[in-house]
Amino acid sequence: MRKALIVGAGISLLAMVPTANAGDIPVAWQMVEDRKSVIGTVEPTRELTARARIGGVVTLLQTIEGQEVTAGTVLAVVADQKLTLQIRGLEARIKSQEAQRDQARADYERMQDLLRRNVGSQTQVDQFKTALDVAERLLTGLMADRDVITQQIAEGTVLAPAAGRVLTVPVVEGGVVMAGEAVATLAVDRYILRLQLPERHARFLRAGDRVEIAGRGTADSGKVRIVYPEIKGGRVIADVEVNSLDGYFVGEKTRVLIATGQRRTMLVPEKAVVRRAGLDFVRLQSGIDVMVQTGERRGGDIEILAGLQVGDVVIAP
Repeated sequence: MRKALIVGAGISLLAMVPTANAGDIPVAWQMVEDRKSVIGTVEPTRELTARARIGGVVTLLQTIEGQEVTAGTVLAVVADQKLTLQIRGLEARIKSQEAQRDQARADYERMQDLLRRNVGSQTQVDQFKTALDVAERLLTGLMADRDVITQQIAEGTVLAPAAGRVLTVPVVEGGVVMAGEAVATLAVDRYILRLQLPERHARFLRAGDRVEIAGRGTADSGKVRIVYPEIKGGRVIADVEVNSLDGYFVGEKTRVLIATGQRRTMLVPEKAVVRRAGLDFVRLQSGIDVMVQTGERRGGDIEILAGLQVGDVVIAP
């Protein structure tokens, strides 16, 4: 038997007095989506790693965690002192070979002049021409070797592979890195919420379904992008697209409500519920104030878990 709650005098009693605009809402069972709360983790759609292409010492590091970068941004410079020594040695050999090439060309031109004056022979001219060709080919080979080392030195510059946000920088300036070692990891494209659903709930979820996000005290919604067809440890993985994840931290967890079928419940307008002293009350058409236990909010309505019966008429101011 429901007991009428005696409302104290003063403001509490006046607040529950129905006005001329009061509406009568009969209480009845309604079918609603049964929503379960799961935890979603913010993750990038794609994660790329900027790696060192040569081994050496990090002589310049100009990126930090959280920085937004564009494709091609210089993140770090790795220098190998052996390459510097090699290119210095090649420069010296190139200068020496250029001098030999110039001398061979002068000898060849002088022998041609002697041949025109019938002093030398064609055999001697051919010998000097061969010497000039050898000198030029040696010079070309040395310059190619220099270009290779120059390219290796240029590969010490580590560039951002795509536009995105830097997540981690596992190296420090002055540290030694090996070829292929990660210098920075970047989150590119957009972010998604990755859900791990209990196996019993996964059968209700489909790609394209809408879900509600209740993170950071604000309500938002998202759409299921993909449900992975594999169960690991009794869990099914699903990705949810949400437009407002840019302000979240990668790895941050938030609560997500997903639909897992339907159930029967009672709904009343949220404005019909009055909270006093930490308790929720509604006023019936008979004038009785009834304490109720509320549940989830659904649009402008609120779920009543206990306190009302089918057939009651609630006054909504």
